[in-house]
Amino acid sequence: MYIMQRRFSTINRMARCWFRIPSSVCEGQMKTASEPPRLLPPAAPFCSVRRWSSSGMNPNDFIATSLIDSVTYETVCSDTLESLCDYFEEVIEETAALKHADVTYGDGVLTVKFGPPHGTYVINRQSPNRQIWLSSPTSGPKRYDFVPNKRTINEGYWLYRHDGMTLHQLLQQEISAIAGRELDFFALPHSQPPKAA
Repeated sequence: MYIMQRRFSTINRMARCWFRIPSSVCEGQMKTASEPPRLLPPAAPFCSVRRWSSSGMNPNDFIATSLIDSVTYETVCSDTLESLCDYFEEVIEETAALKHADVTYGDGVLTVKFGPPHGTYVINRQSPNRQIWLSSPTSGPKRYDFVPNKRTINEGYWLYRHDGMTLHQLLQQEISAIAGRELDFFALPHSQPPKAA
C-alpha cells in the first residue's frame, strides 16, 4: 500500500509539472460546478529547453541564426576565412620575426601557428550556429555572429556580443602586437560596421 501511494504521489508531481494541472485536481479535490473555471498560465516551451541542452548550443545562439539565412552565412563565412588566410600568409611572408610561423586552411578551419611565445590561433566555421569561432592564445575563445548591413545582406561584420568588439578589431590588436608593426585587417571583407550616414 505504501509503495502504491508513493508511486501515485510521484505521478501527481509529474502531472503538475508537465501538464500544469492544479494541485487540487491531482490530490482528488474536484471543484464544484458552481465555481467558474480557472485559466491556467501558458506552459513554458519545455521542448526548446531540452533541444538546446541536448544539442550543446547556447540558448542565445538563436539570435545569430535568425539574422541571416544559411546560404548567405556560407558565402560570407567563406569570404571571411579565405581573405584572412591570404592576409595571414602575406603578413608572415613580409615579417622577418615570423619566419617560423605557419598558416593552414581547410574544411572551414583556419589555423595560424606563430610558435613560442605567441601560440596558435584557430578560426573556424560553425555552420549549425551560423557563427565564426575564434580560439586566441591571448584573449581566449570567442563566438562571432554576423551582423548584416541593412541595405545589403552580403555586407556586414562579425561581432562578439559580450564585449562589442568585431573579429577584425581583435585580430588587428593582437596580431599587430605579435608582428611588431601596424597591420590592416580592416581592409578585408566583412571587417567593420557600415559608417553612419
